[in-house]
Amino acid sequence: MVRRVAIVGAGVSGLASIKCCLDEGLEPTCFEKSDGIGGLWQFTETPQKGRIGVYRSVMTNTSKEMTCFSDFPFPEDCPNYLRHSALLEYLRAYAKHFCLLDYIRFQTTVCSIRKHPHFTATGQWVVDTETNGEQTSEIFDGVMVCSGHYAEINLPLDSFPGIENFKGRYFHSWEYRDQKGFEGQKVLVVGAGNTGGDLAAEISRTAAKVFLSTRSGAWVISRISEAGWPVDMAWTTRFYELIEKLLPEGTIYKLMAKKMNRWFNHENYGLIPVKSNSWTSLILNDELPSCILCGTVTVKPNVKRFTDTSAIFEDETVEENIDTVIFTTGYSATFPFLEESLRDACRSSTSLYKHIFPPHLEKPTLAFVGFIVLAGPILPAVELQARWITRVFNGSSELPPMSRLISEVAKRKNALLKKDKTRIRFVSYMDEIAACLGVKPNVPLLFLSDPKLAWMVFFGPCTSYQYRLTGPGKWREARGAILTQWDRVLRPLKTRVVEDSPQPATVPHWLKALALPIFLGAKTILKVVKRELQVKSKVT
Repeated sequence: MVRRVAIVGAGVSGLASIKCCLDEGLEPTCFEKSDGIGGLWQFTETPQKGRIGVYRSVMTNTSKEMTCFSDFPFPEDCPNYLRHSALLEYLRAYAKHFCLLDYIRFQTTVCSIRKHPHFTATGQWVVDTETNGEQTSEIFDGVMVCSGHYAEINLPLDSFPGIENFKGRYFHSWEYRDQKGFEGQKVLVVGAGNTGGDLAAEISRTAAKVFLSTRSGAWVISRISEAGWPVDMAWTTRFYELIEKLLPEGTIYKLMAKKMNRWFNHENYGLIPVKSNSWTSLILNDELPSCILCGTVTVKPNVKRFTDTSAIFEDETVEENIDTVIFTTGYSATFPFLEESLRDACRSSTSLYKHIFPPHLEKPTLAFVGFIVLAGPILPAVELQARWITRVFNGSSELPPMSRLISEVAKRKNALLKKDKTRIRFVSYMDEIAACLGVKPNVPLLFLSDPKLAWMVFFGPCTSYQYRLTGPGKWREARGAILTQWDRVLRPLKTRVVEDSPQPATVPHWLKALALPIFLGAKTILKVVKRELQVKSKVT
């Protein structure tokens, strides 16, 4: 059985992993190459080689109630969307509250992780580290890789002919810190993801002109939904997840596109995605549409080539006298410390069982935490992953046989490729891991035993507290946290109270009334079908 666990990185995933190890009676040792916790949420005035950071103005894309760990809510007076500094303070409070710092070795680099010579029998790993020039080798029973999805910058200069002759400045957004130095310039931002949209809007405040180049377009949504509620709390619900499963994909795309275009028509603004039925290019930005409307940002197609002073786009239009080009072309995950055979097998999270476990290992003692692109908040997801991993490590939970792991990985990978999806649905994935852990809420049973709570669980936001209602790690305050989550949304807003604020109505009441019997009926039908299939399989 696993006892000693090595944890690589003290960011969001690493902190959650330390706590879950302690909860399950394991002995964690976390290795962090910097001098502090928080990973990419540690802001530095200048970029540091080998370390991914945030720029000065970064705000969270997920609200505090959706973002928090399941047994550690944000303080009531915290804003709903937070600056990077506020999120870092939350992580520090979390580490202090659960006494996690004692298990972290700072300024320690993991040099290599390789199988122990007797791995087939023991499942152990040899971990080589370096601290202040001194190398150490230790044996661990399990390893949790928490170095994150953003490891190395992706700067595909080969895809932009002529960039080597460009006389202006060009760099990856990794180097960007703030808008200083761009005053009066003509700036080209390449890539219309979350970072590209943020930088284009921010720089346009002082630049002479900003061009935003996009290969595939993007759907842009605001952090603010109808009536002013946080958009992720309004949209990320079990109710909407059920609707998406019941309706044809084409219908869902049309409904969502109509909803997106209520704010502004994406086609008129030059942002409509090339694949109009794709949600892979979905960004949150409250300023970009206004910048485009005011002319401070101009949307352009993909860059075809550069000259010494200009950019030529795929529609053959030319923008002259470009001063600076910023590539917001993302990052790639790498694990240079893993032995080569594992490194090759783990290049993508789709090669892992439930995006966590390498399926070909004789012993399930290596796991990846946070190595997933999720359409939702990452903190509760990595926490749930870590809760499951640590129970697998201590023997409380078992994985299927290797053959089934390999089969399921192949099946999931093919399904994602077929649907051209890169982001995983949040509620579905959370429930999938929760079912493995034994903490998935039984909504039909809740409607019978606790209707008030069930109503909030099904129609309200799928907050992390739902996975503390029952099973291993049950938290007695989970029910109260769910029932008061909208109060905590309003708390920092009510600085000038005029009258009682209305309760959130993110779903029309008539639709709720219609959906409830459909939901309960669908559950019953699924159970009957499953039972019939089991009977047939026994007969055959």
